[in-house]
Amino acid sequence: MGSSDSEDDVPLAKRVNATAPAAKATPKAAAKPPAKPAPKPASTRANGSSKKKQESEDDDDDEVDEDDDDDEESSSSSEDEDSDDDRPLAKRRAASKSPAPGAKRKRATPTKKQSTPKRSKKEPGSSKSGQVMWKTLRHCGVLFPPEYEPHGVKMLYDGKPVDLTPEQEEVATMFAVMKDTDYMTKAIFRKNFWDGFKEVLGKGHVIKTLEKCDFTPIYDWHVAQREEKKKISKEEKARIKKEKDEAEAKYKIAYVDGRAEPVGNFRVEPPGLFRGRGEHPRQGKIKKRVYPRDITINIGEGEPIPTHPYPGQTWKEVKHDHTVTWLAYWKDTISTKDYKYVFLGATSTFKADSDLAKYEKARKLKEIIVDVRRNYERDWDSSDHKKRQMACAMYFIDKLALRAGHEKDEDEADTVGCCTLKVENVDLEDGNKVKFDFLGKDSIRYENVVEVDPKVFKNLEKFRKIDSTGKKKQPGDQLFETFDAQDLNKELKNIMDGLSVKVFRTYNASITLDRLLSEWEESKKKSDTQTVDQKKADYDIANKEVAILCNHQRSVPKTHGNQMEKIQEKLQGLQKELAELEDELKAANKGKGDGKKDTIVGKIERKKQAIFKVELQMKSKEDLKTVALGTSKINYMDPRITVAWCKRNEVPIEKIFNKSLLAKFSWAMEVEPTFRF
Repeated sequence: MGSSDSEDDVPLAKRVNATAPAAKATPKAAAKPPAKPAPKPASTRANGSSKKKQESEDDDDDEVDEDDDDDEESSSSSEDEDSDDDRPLAKRRAASKSPAPGAKRKRATPTKKQSTPKRSKKEPGSSKSGQVMWKTLRHCGVLFPPEYEPHGVKMLYDGKPVDLTPEQEEVATMFAVMKDTDYMTKAIFRKNFWDGFKEVLGKGHVIKTLEKCDFTPIYDWHVAQREEKKKISKEEKARIKKEKDEAEAKYKIAYVDGRAEPVGNFRVEPPGLFRGRGEHPRQGKIKKRVYPRDITINIGEGEPIPTHPYPGQTWKEVKHDHTVTWLAYWKDTISTKDYKYVFLGATSTFKADSDLAKYEKARKLKEIIVDVRRNYERDWDSSDHKKRQMACAMYFIDKLALRAGHEKDEDEADTVGCCTLKVENVDLEDGNKVKFDFLGKDSIRYENVVEVDPKVFKNLEKFRKIDSTGKKKQPGDQLFETFDAQDLNKELKNIMDGLSVKVFRTYNASITLDRLLSEWEESKKKSDTQTVDQKKADYDIANKEVAILCNHQRSVPKTHGNQMEKIQEKLQGLQKELAELEDELKAANKGKGDGKKDTIVGKIERKKQAIFKVELQMKSKEDLKTVALGTSKINYMDPRITVAWCKRNEVPIEKIFNKSLLAKFSWAMEVEPTFRF
C-alpha cells in the first residue's frame, strides 16, 4: 500500500456487489454487559435520544425511504462501544462462537415499530471522570404503557376453544399478531416463544405443544381492529392525537440548571416479543412489563420525585448523581445483564457538546494520521507476534473503516468485527488480494475484496495457518488471537487521548465525504447550469460512497417497486403532455399568432424541466435502494462538511437534512462556507 508518508485518504478498495441487495436486518441485538462493568464518563457517553441509537431518524429522510435502520426496536450494539470487560483474554475468547460466513438474511416487517430507551452494556454508576454535569435536574420521569385490556377472543388448541387468563391471552396475542411476518418461519423465534408461553401457561395447562395451537381467531380480531381504526374520521384522529400530546407533554422536557432541555424517549416499552436483527438467538422471547419498582430515577436533591400510575409501588431507587446525564434506567427483561436508559434528547445541550467533541476528535486524528500509519506499518515487521497482529488489524480499521468487534455470549447475535475475525472469514487470493466475508453489526453481510500491502498479505498467510504458540489453526479459530478490541483501544489511547477504533470510522466517513464533495466542486467549477435537484443527487452519490464504506446496507424496501411504478406513471403522463404540446406548437406554426407560439414554447420548456426532474428522481431512487444514507449522516459524517458545502453551492440545507437532523445539528449551522474537515 501507500508509503508511511502518504496522506491518501481514498478508501482501500471499492466494495464487491456494492449495490446488490444487502442482508435484511431486523431490530438490533442487545449487548451483554461484562461481569463487573463500569459506565463511560458522562462527557463521552451517548447522551442523545434514548431511542436505541438515533438512527431511527433514517425513516424520516425525505430523499429515500430508509426502512433499514431505524428499526429502532434496535439497541446499542457492543461493536460500537469501547469494552470495559476486564476478564482475562482467555475467558473472553471462550465466550466467542465460530460463525460460518454469513448468508443473506431476510427481515420480516414488524407489525409495529416500538422505539425504546437506549440499551447499554454498562451497569449504572457514577462517571469515571467524576465530572459534574449539572447542578440542578428536574423531570417528570417516564411514561408507562397502558395496562392490558383483555379482548376475550379465544384461541384454538387441537381445534377447540381454550380459556386463557388475561396474562396468558396477552402473550398469545403478541404471537398471533405476527402471523403474516417472516418470523413465523424461524425455528428459533417459535422455540423461544413457546418456552416463554409454557412458563406463563403453567404446569397442568391443556396446551402442551405449539404445533396444535391455532391463533387465527385472535389474528382475525386484530385485523378487524386495525380496519376499524382506519375508519376513524380525521376529526376524531385529531382529537385523539391532541389528548395524547397533552398527556405526554410533561415527560418531553427536563430542566437542567434551570434551562429546558428535550428528553429522548421517555416511554417505557410495552410487553411484546423480542425480534432482533438477522438470526438473533433471543428473538421470540417475551419482553415483560416494566413497573416503577424496576426503575431507578436520577434527579436533583430537593426536586419533586416523579409520580407514576401504580398506587402502593415506589421507584426501585432515587439517585442524585451529578456526574451522569441519564434520567432513568432499568434492567432489560430479556437479558437482565443489559440496562435501558432514558437520556436527554438529540437536540439537548449535552448531546450537541458530545457531537461536537466527537467530530473534533476525528479532526484531531487527521492531524496525526500519517504518524499513526507510520507506526503500524513499522510493526508489520515486528518480532512480537501480538504487535504484528495488531498492526494488521489497524491497517484494516484505518483503510476499510471496519468496526472493532467484541466477543459474544451464546445468547447474543453472532456477528463479527475486525478484532473477532475468524480464519474462515478471510480468504487470500492472487495479487495480494484479501476476500472478506462475514456478518457485521446487525447481521448485515460484509463482502469485500481488496488488494493489500504485500507485508500485510504475508502476515495474514501466517496468521491463518498457526497461532502465536505454533499450533495449527482451524477455520473457526480467531485470526487475531493475541488481542481483543479492549487491548487495541488501550494502545490507541496511548497515541492520542480519547482515541479508539470508533474514532477511525468517524474520521473515515468524514474525510471521504469531504474529499468527494471537493472533487465534485472541482469538476463542476466551470458549470453554472446545474439545478438544486442535480446538486442534491450528486451529494447523495457522495453520501452513498460513505454508506458503502461503512457497510450501511439495507435490503430493497418492500415499497420500492410500487414507488417506482408510480414515478414511471407520472413520467409517462408528463411525456404524453409534452407530446401534445409539441403537436400544438406544430399546428400553431402553420398559422399566425406569435403570442400563442411563445406561450406554448414556455409550457414545453417547463414540461421538459419537470420530466428531467422526475427522471433524476427515478435514477436516484434506483441507485440508492440498497444503501441506508441516514446512518452515516446521523452518526459518522461531520455535519459541518454538509452545511458548508450547501452554503458554497447555494443548496438549501433542508434538501439534505430532514427536520430531525436540522434540530440535532443546529450547532453546526453557523459554520463558515470555507470549512473543510
